[in-house]
Amino acid sequence: MTALRQRKGSKGKESTLAEFQSHHTNCCTDHHPEKVLPGDWSWGSIIWTSVGWSMSVGLGLLCCIYLATLHENDLWFSNIKEVEREISFRTECGLYYSYFKQMLQASSIQEGISDLIHDNLTESKRTINLLQRMNIYQEVFLSILYRLLPVQSYLEPVYFYIYTVFSLQAVYVIALYLTAWLLSGSWLAGVLTGVWYILNRVDTTRVEFTISLRENWSLPFLALQVAAISCYLRPKLTALKQKVMVWLMYVTTFCFCLTWQFNQFILLIQALVIYTLDCLNILSTKQVTTLYLVQVSGLLSVWLLQFCNSMLLGSLVLSFIVAALFIRRCQSGLKTGSLLARLGKLLLHTVVVLLLTFTINYLAKKVLQLRSDEHIFKFIKSKFALGLTRDFDASLYLCEEAFGLLPLETVERLAGTLLLYPYMVTLLLLSGIMAVTALHNMSRPRRGSAEERNGAEKIQGAVFRPDVAYNLLHTLFYGLLAFSTMRMKYIWTGHMCVVAAYGVCGMELWTLLFNTIRCNNKVLLRLVRYAVPLVIIGSLYCKFWPKLMEELSELREFYDPDTVELMTWISTKTPKHAVFAGSMQLLAGIKLCTGRGLTNHPHYEDKDLRDRTRQVYQVYAQRSPEDVHSILRAAGADYVVLENSICYERRHRRGCRLRDLLDLSNGHMLCTGFLDCQR
Repeated sequence: MTALRQRKGSKGKESTLAEFQSHHTNCCTDHHPEKVLPGDWSWGSIIWTSVGWSMSVGLGLLCCIYLATLHENDLWFSNIKEVEREISFRTECGLYYSYFKQMLQASSIQEGISDLIHDNLTESKRTINLLQRMNIYQEVFLSILYRLLPVQSYLEPVYFYIYTVFSLQAVYVIALYLTAWLLSGSWLAGVLTGVWYILNRVDTTRVEFTISLRENWSLPFLALQVAAISCYLRPKLTALKQKVMVWLMYVTTFCFCLTWQFNQFILLIQALVIYTLDCLNILSTKQVTTLYLVQVSGLLSVWLLQFCNSMLLGSLVLSFIVAALFIRRCQSGLKTGSLLARLGKLLLHTVVVLLLTFTINYLAKKVLQLRSDEHIFKFIKSKFALGLTRDFDASLYLCEEAFGLLPLETVERLAGTLLLYPYMVTLLLLSGIMAVTALHNMSRPRRGSAEERNGAEKIQGAVFRPDVAYNLLHTLFYGLLAFSTMRMKYIWTGHMCVVAAYGVCGMELWTLLFNTIRCNNKVLLRLVRYAVPLVIIGSLYCKFWPKLMEELSELREFYDPDTVELMTWISTKTPKHAVFAGSMQLLAGIKLCTGRGLTNHPHYEDKDLRDRTRQVYQVYAQRSPEDVHSILRAAGADYVVLENSICYERRHRRGCRLRDLLDLSNGHMLCTGFLDCQR
């Protein structure tokens, strides 16, 4: 069992809206950061902007170095053997890294790509196209880059790989920084965002111990996409800047989709955000259509690059976008009539869109014979008590803590860094303003001509900026996702830092507060805007700097002699073409360390693989030795690895242990006593 041990010798309303609108229109003209964004190039603005950009790069590099240092200190990565380094790539991380290693071991780039397209080691008795099945283009690109760049003499491949991933964390922080800067008009908001992201490391990233995980590659691109969307939705953006932002949105969406197999579900929530803003009459028709088409273009580009992967074509997000655009086109009078009439039409419109979405998706999956993602929908159905299930795959997810509800400790940690309180205040204030704005927009009669309607849209945008509205719903929707499934919190917490920083540093909320207490002193307003974030940063420094230094001084080392011995034995005592059966997590490490063939692996997005995994796991169920032997031979296994940690599992409660899930799936009764539980 893998463990970390201490190194020797080391430490251990209407009127309110009118007032808000009048102040909002002037909030971008009375101090440097706001002047920079519209295009003021005075010397003072250039210096101020340069300082802001320098701070963004500095915070990004600081986060990158901090995470890389933690990784080194936890594992003593520079001092351990190569096999120990590879074992440290846990579970599916080892599988993904093995393809980077495989590409480098190939005699040429062409041969390496051909081996990935016609792979027969990852799943025994099957030849699969890994570029179609898995999101591993980043490993292919990185291996080619390593071959071409003159770095081989002084940088080992494993360091080139992990430093790239840590560098993406710097990009992630810079993207969050820029989003906060765009929303608030002050780069102090970006600084506060970066500081909060680093201090909440436990809840914002897990890259230091899951380097190859797909989300560590994709979330930086998602953050860049949100920054591009925020810029695109800014009022008074020129036509040229809009085109540039559309291309940036497409490129970042494409990169996000290419690097994570769960892209369709994340984009579905984003599409629901866009749909809600459209229904509330906050975005223009052009903006809504453009955002939808960017998503579709990104997904279809990845679909082509992944050899027409049917899972993308049958995704729910594509069905939803097609349904939303079609119904919107058909219902031309959706935003006409009185308030009650509009609300009724919107309700009917939403019901029709959802019905058409599920119909299109059902037909698409029937035509494509798609069953790759059905385990996810079974999991969702069981999680929200929409039906009892004995399905093995759904139960496997339900029994994992990472797929449970967000624990209270997470909320307490976020409150401890002073992040939760400004976030909640900002969320409540913006939600109230947005609700009043939406009612105000829908109560206003629709204008007749196109020019009048465009003028109305400009007025509405002035009351509640579309970029702020998008980020508000973004954090709300992904927050709900995080609370329902703990593993998804990493999508939410980074953007949570942005929203909280905007609330502290943005002009609008402070203006609203000062109007409420009838104070119109602009000097005091500016002083408060800058003083409050500086006070927060100062208090965070005093509280957490000693803890960070103590954390960085703790030195551990990788320690897993049993697994090292196993990998050494497999490499030296078994034929090179031998096939191994066992748990998904361990087999990924076997492929990376030894290059042997596998019967199954952790990349679970394939129906046939899930069926085979359940069959291989019968070795832990109440089955006869003859049945188990015939199952393993049918899967092509030459060796099977049994793990005590599964046989005598204590991590999960009774009913969630692997052997219990298998017995329930097989229709057997759970064992009740010690003698009855003996295998």
